[in-house]
Amino acid sequence: MKKRSLLAGAVIAAAALLLSACSPGGSSTPGESTQPPAGEAGLNIKYVINGTLGDKSFIDSAYRGLSEAADTLGYTVKTVELGYDESTWESGLADAAAGDDYDILVAGSYSMSDYIGRVAPQYPDKKFWVYDAPPDYSGKVGCSNACENVYSVTFKQNEGSYLVGYLVQLQLAASALPGAEGLTKAGIVGGQDIPVINDFIAGFKNGFADAGGNAADVIVQYVGGDKAFNDPARGKEIAAAMFEQGAGVVWGVAGGSGAGVMEAAAGAGRYSVGVDSDQYQTIEDETLRDTILTSMVKNVDAALLRAAQLHKEGTLVYGAAENVGIAENGVALATDNANFEKLVSADIAAKVEAAAAEVKSGAVKVDTAF
Repeated sequence: MKKRSLLAGAVIAAAALLLSACSPGGSSTPGESTQPPAGEAGLNIKYVINGTLGDKSFIDSAYRGLSEAADTLGYTVKTVELGYDESTWESGLADAAAGDDYDILVAGSYSMSDYIGRVAPQYPDKKFWVYDAPPDYSGKVGCSNACENVYSVTFKQNEGSYLVGYLVQLQLAASALPGAEGLTKAGIVGGQDIPVINDFIAGFKNGFADAGGNAADVIVQYVGGDKAFNDPARGKEIAAAMFEQGAGVVWGVAGGSGAGVMEAAAGAGRYSVGVDSDQYQTIEDETLRDTILTSMVKNVDAALLRAAQLHKEGTLVYGAAENVGIAENGVALATDNANFEKLVSADIAAKVEAAAAEVKSGAVKVDTAF
């Protein structure tokens, strides 16, 4: 089709390129343990979630990859949902790690990496995986054994965000979004004022400016609070104010709070951007889905499935972090959906694809918050 070449292949082929052997797409029901195929002895994974399943984004993406490890590689996956009270996360992780019902404990996000760094050394015979933020491998903070039993994978979200900003600016400049004609501003609703979220913002502003926009036209505000990543009402309130200020597109980089951004976009007749997963494919509400211009995809599912494959082969490297971006198909734009096909012209798609090639080659160095 006319625009599927624009990193759609990166989303579709990410598992093959990150994995070499398998591709993600598990069909297991969230919240249930997934059993290995009959006759196969499998290792046990315990997925400890600082939140709950069902965010249609980051957390669910990781679960898809682990579910596929169960379906295709003989692992057993058990989930432990800690909820959204941050004060319980460290103790909840410690309780989960104290059990003898796992071989590998998986957790994710910037909020959990330090906790893993403190817990993992207590269980040297177990393995720990952290996605999206590494612990302190130097051993200076928390991880007394230099995290020798911890594997982590991080994503260059600034690179994927660069493409989002580039695309949004081109769309606004061309008055190519019905209902947002003549508008020059964009908004970002971040979950918290932390480095990983600010890395999205830095990349977006860089891409927005490189496409001819003014970075000062990017409005930023954080949800904050104990429910920063699960407060759709607050996300909606912030986004609605941004639309009132003249934003044509608002991006929710705030987990479950992003649903509120989409609600505000629907109410204003404007547009949103999805995060971490292709949310046009994961959001069931058609009214919200129709606001999504694109999504910045972190291929967490493919990365964890790859880790499961390499661990099974005995070649997964512990005690160090991997960092994957556009070149490694760790991040990409979601383009293989009806909204992108409808809203983005072939000319603009080609320009964004060219920008992606420049980032991939190293010709463009994207701003980062790290």
